[in-house]
Amino acid sequence: MGKIFCLMGKSSTGKDTIFKKLSEDEELALDTIVSYTTRPIRDGEEEGKEYYFVGEKRLKELTAAGRVIELRAYHTLYGVWKYFTVDDEQIDLEKRNYLIIGTPESYERVKAYFGPDKVVPLLITLDDGVRLQRALDREKLQENPRYGEMCRRFLADSEDFSAKRIEEAGIRNSFENNDLEHCLSELKQYILKVMK
Repeated sequence: MGKIFCLMGKSSTGKDTIFKKLSEDEELALDTIVSYTTRPIRDGEEEGKEYYFVGEKRLKELTAAGRVIELRAYHTLYGVWKYFTVDDEQIDLEKRNYLIIGTPESYERVKAYFGPDKVVPLLITLDDGVRLQRALDREKLQENPRYGEMCRRFLADSEDFSAKRIEEAGIRNSFENNDLEHCLSELKQYILKVMK
C-alpha cells in the first residue's frame, strides 16, 4: 500500500525546492499530487506543475461533484485566494507513493480522507529571520513585487504553524533546512524507512 507524504512548512522554508528535489529522486520514485489554486500564477510557474490555476466557477463545479478533499482560503491584500486538493484520479495508493505540499490543516483533512495510516507529515523548519530574508529576496525578483502580501503570509504562518497547531495535528517529526543537502538527506532516509 502506498503513502502520501505531506510536505509542510512556513513560507520561505524551502518547501518548493525540497519538493522538486524529492520528486526528482529516482530511488524514492514519488509521484506528485498537483494541488489547485484560485490565486494568480506567479512569474516562473507553469500550469499543472506547481498548481492547477482555476477560477471560482471551476472550484464550485468540483465542490458540487464532491471531489474537493480539502480547501484552505486566505484573505490576502488582493482578495481571497483558495488552495485545495481534488480527488481527480491523480492518486492510486494501491500502486504508488506520493508527495504533496500542504499545511497542518490540509494534512489533517487529507489524513481524514485517505486514513491516518496512509498520510505521513514532513514538517520543514527554519529560523524566522532567515525565512524573512529569503522571502524578501524572492519577492524582489518578481516583475511586480507584492511586499504587503509577503508580509501578510509571513505573519499568518505564526498562527497556521503554531506549536499548538502542530501538536493538535499530531505532527511529531520535523526537518530543519539550514543546509539543503543535509535536510534532503534526512528526509530521504526517513521516507525510505517509512516506505519499507
